[in-house]
Amino acid sequence: VQLQASGGGLVQAGGFWRLSCAASGSIFSSNVMGWYRQAPGKQRELVATISRGGTTNYVDSVKGRFTISRDGAAKNTVYLQMNSPKPEDTGVYYCNYRGRVGISSSWSDYWGQGTLVTVSS
Repeated sequence: VQLQASGGGLVQAGGFWRLSCAASGSIFSSNVMGWYRQAPGKQRELVATISRGGTTNYVDSVKGRFTISRDGAAKNTVYLQMNSPKPEDTGVYYCNYRGRVGISSSWSDYWGQGTLVTVSS
């Protein structure tokens, strides 16, 4: 699975921005796509995930502000709509694809190259 993320840049606090990530290659029928981020000097943390069926999960700090969605052929493109971003949302955002062949199989993780989002106050 190859992941191509895009959309990083300088964002004004209180504005809006969108990241996108397209998955290609050997796509698993059972999969979850998501976004993680890593702020300077901090560990990588989960931001949001979305299953192929549309079930979403968010870290508390972005609930109500960020929205994750999937689109495209076979729903292999994931978006992160960032509304009212804050300076503390600054970091390198990584696209993640987690898939497995079947319910009894283990999950495999794939990562995009990371895209830097800087939120200015």
